[in-house]
Amino acid sequence: MKIKKAEVAATAAWQSQYPPVGDVDIVLAGRSNVGKSSLVNRLINRKNLARTSSSPGKTRTINFYRIDDRWYFVDLPGYGYAKVSKAEQESFKKMVDSYFDSDRPRVIWQIVDLRHPPTASDRQMNAFLRSKGLPFLVVATKADKLSNNQIAKNRAVVKRELDLADGELVVFSAQSGLGKEELLKRVQALLGRS
Repeated sequence: MKIKKAEVAATAAWQSQYPPVGDVDIVLAGRSNVGKSSLVNRLINRKNLARTSSSPGKTRTINFYRIDDRWYFVDLPGYGYAKVSKAEQESFKKMVDSYFDSDRPRVIWQIVDLRHPPTASDRQMNAFLRSKGLPFLVVATKADKLSNNQIAKNRAVVKRELDLADGELVVFSAQSGLGKEELLKRVQALLGRS
């Protein structure tokens, strides 16, 4: 699968600001600074469509990227960032809850950092996805920072701690492109069913 067109469709806080429903929303949920924007940019072969930042907590809205005029990447604000005020955390929670209450067809890609075991926030998000019965895939990013032995070891830790079945975890690197083809195959399978 090759992505030919990608554009920012909406920067939204509430359902009234969402773009029209497409074939599917692939929702990126993860901690701040885990590499969601870098993942989008690598998969669409663009450097800066999704803005990246070295400062965590920069995504303050739900960003919709329309892909090939058919479907969306949906980037949610990062969770678990302590330096964001309680009021902002509550605002993010309401925004995200509102998105999950919408009727959009979606699959969640929970993004975790392969370099570290899943955090309490990661486990909480995964439990939330399971409790809602939402289809999900865990994508473990930043694999380029690890040796092959460390990748295998850390992959096993993520799989065990989030109680993942075979096929529920993809290891990814925005730098090297590791996992890119696998993720694009997953998108193709979703679109094939739509």
